[in-house]
Amino acid sequence: MQMSDRELVVGVAGATGAVGREMLRILEEREFPASQVRALASSRSAGTKLPFKDGEIVVEEMTEDSFQDIQLALFSAGGSSSREFAPIAAKEGCVVVDNSSAWRMDPEVPLVVPEVNSEALYSHNNIIANPNCSTIQMVAALKPLHDKGTITRVVVSTYQAVSGSGQKAVDELQNQVRSLFNMQDVECNVYPYQIAFNCLPQIGDFTENDYSEEEMKMVNETRKIMDESIKVSATTIRVPVFYGHSEAVNVETKEKISASDARVILSEAPGIQVLDNPREKIYPLAIQATGEDDIYVGRIREDTSLENGLDMWVVADNIRKGAALNTVQIAEEILDKGLLSK
Repeated sequence: MQMSDRELVVGVAGATGAVGREMLRILEEREFPASQVRALASSRSAGTKLPFKDGEIVVEEMTEDSFQDIQLALFSAGGSSSREFAPIAAKEGCVVVDNSSAWRMDPEVPLVVPEVNSEALYSHNNIIANPNCSTIQMVAALKPLHDKGTITRVVVSTYQAVSGSGQKAVDELQNQVRSLFNMQDVECNVYPYQIAFNCLPQIGDFTENDYSEEEMKMVNETRKIMDESIKVSATTIRVPVFYGHSEAVNVETKEKISASDARVILSEAPGIQVLDNPREKIYPLAIQATGEDDIYVGRIREDTSLENGLDMWVVADNIRKGAALNTVQIAEEILDKGLLSK
């Protein structure tokens, strides 16, 4: 990783949340070359101490003046905070990598998965968007196949962990399971219906075309990252799993790719591990992906209804690769490409 001899100050906005804490862990694990890391959050969290390396970081309140001495900021503070503070930071010359949905579809903001389209970083104007967690793991698996056979259509069904809705959703699943085992009524606060031992075919509000917001994120983000000509249809489901999103992905290509060729292509792709020997019960599981950096692909097979179709099963840790790790990887690419502005 290239870096000049000047000091690099990195800010983590939303540092006390699950993704923010994971960002701090990953910065430490990957020995990110920062001379100082500052933790930013709302006034409610100011003064909180977070573990980092061999010591602690004291959380500061994020204000308009926070970014004067920060060159690179990793945001996981929610859409409203990003819309308020990212332009302020960018105006100060700080490069912002934002994990919310606030900037993803802005035509002036690159939407980046480093294994897929890191070249898009060259067009940044100090704000870079991190895609939706479910999009990240899918496009990373699609890109090497697209390069080989040109994908024309994708149909995906997702099975998404409750951690994608935040810590309150994790707590709700835990509490509901406990209540049901004790023959008690469950409380539903995060989700409209019971999530324990259930599947909910709704992630986000429904749009005018009856697709959910999460489904349209996958449609629009995939096309922006990869190719606007690709047709995408998505169905997103919330399932009673704590961590790890799973996806059943059907791909149609212009040029035929056999299942055996797809296994080789994907096994050689960056950030991908192929686990695909179903007769020996080897295939990706959400519990395997938890805490891991890689995206796991298995159940690779040729579609029996299409001449040039493939089916596969894609699994990744939604908090790690689907959020925090991808953000840090973007930051690493910014340094490698010399794209810091101040």
